[in-house]
Amino acid sequence: MTAPTRGRSIAAPLGVAAAAVGGLVLLHVRDPRTSTYLPCPLHALTGLWCPGCGTTRALGDLTRGDVAAAASSNVVAVVLVVVAVGVWGLWLRARWTQTPLTLPRPNRPAVAVLLALLTVFTVVRNTPWGTAIAPT
Repeated sequence: MTAPTRGRSIAAPLGVAAAAVGGLVLLHVRDPRTSTYLPCPLHALTGLWCPGCGTTRALGDLTRGDVAAAASSNVVAVVLVVVAVGVWGLWLRARWTQTPLTLPRPNRPAVAVLLALLTVFTVVRNTPWGTAIAPT
């Protein structure tokens, strides 16, 4: 069996990038602020903003280069986009250099802190003093 060529080894990261670009083009062409996308089931049932509410609008704003509007829709989504692009770049580099992708494994305290921060974010955005981080 022969070793995969560089072209074949980077096919998966490039396929993921193509799918992401396709989705972002859709969000750019069909603006989430003026078009009807699938609403959040939790918000539709309870009126509460979940941690993901505003992500579609945030991604649409990012396609227009409006980082401030994206952050006002969902700041967590903006941070996750930066992290996802970084991990994707590491994945592409690992495939290109044909080395294993090594990412740090999260430990329990780190996961607990992240879950606590996400919980606080969700609670605060549903209170009157948290309107600045509620989706716009």
